[in-house]
Amino acid sequence: MTTTVPARARTERASAPRPRRSRVPFKGAIATLLAPFAVLFLLFYVLPIIFAVGQSLLVVRREGTFGKAELVFGGLAQYALVFQDEAFWTSMLRMLTFGVVQVPVMLGLALVFALLLDSPLLKGKRFFRLAFFVPYAVPGVIAAIMWGSLFSPNLSPFTALTKNVDFLGADLVLWSIANVVTWVYVGYNMLIIYSSLLSIPSEIYEAARLDGAGQFRIAWSIKIPLVRPAIVMTAIFSIIGTLQLLAEPQVFRSFSSAVTSTFTPNMTVYATASIPNANLAAAFSVVLAVTTFVLSFGFMKWMQKKGNA
Repeated sequence: MTTTVPARARTERASAPRPRRSRVPFKGAIATLLAPFAVLFLLFYVLPIIFAVGQSLLVVRREGTFGKAELVFGGLAQYALVFQDEAFWTSMLRMLTFGVVQVPVMLGLALVFALLLDSPLLKGKRFFRLAFFVPYAVPGVIAAIMWGSLFSPNLSPFTALTKNVDFLGADLVLWSIANVVTWVYVGYNMLIIYSSLLSIPSEIYEAARLDGAGQFRIAWSIKIPLVRPAIVMTAIFSIIGTLQLLAEPQVFRSFSSAVTSTFTPNMTVYATASIPNANLAAAFSVVLAVTTFVLSFGFMKWMQKKGNA
């Protein structure tokens, strides 16, 4: 038996508004997943920055020579001392010189290694991928101890070289440290660029081969331009890491007298805090953070304008 629904009932049913699905559970799931990151970001990034800025605005005052020390608001007094500190700005200039040379060399090697791994002409890719990346698995302190021993005339097995070339002297110690940093981080940057290469559609390569392009032409005209965002990202990371350099030069202090306690900006902050003068160290840290932000953000904007030109 067939039941017929009146036309009016069908019309009312069709015109009735459909209930909207609530998005509250979906938003709640997002908030739940982001909560651990947000809490850690707030505790270990935002709050330390706020605390450092607050500490940098305080100065120690005493009543008389042996009076009780107390922290009072000093305005920009600590920052005036920062801009008068020649050792700090010398270390900043030293690290900028370091970055101008070391970062392009490291990223150039990382790009070449990534292109080799992505090339169909290379055999044993698994071995080379692991060999390029293994140095990054070595902690920076261990790598600095290892290379410092190799550069030291009394410890190195290559005495014929180290006795004639003073790798730990004032003229070369900065580049000896640059060698350690490059050896450690080139594999890390290589993996970022290589991952970007793997995302390029194979149809682009096939079209280039049909047009008669060889492997070098494909790498130069297709691969490098398409992985440019990855190269820019690794460059920004490297700029930030250069100004924050601490472990390698700190270890090299035990091998070379040319590495002083103010050799890098971070070492200057550490030495100042050890005096102790935590307020001046906080001012150093704030200035260093602002300089790092300006350089990295400026480099990113410059590359964006260059890419759009």
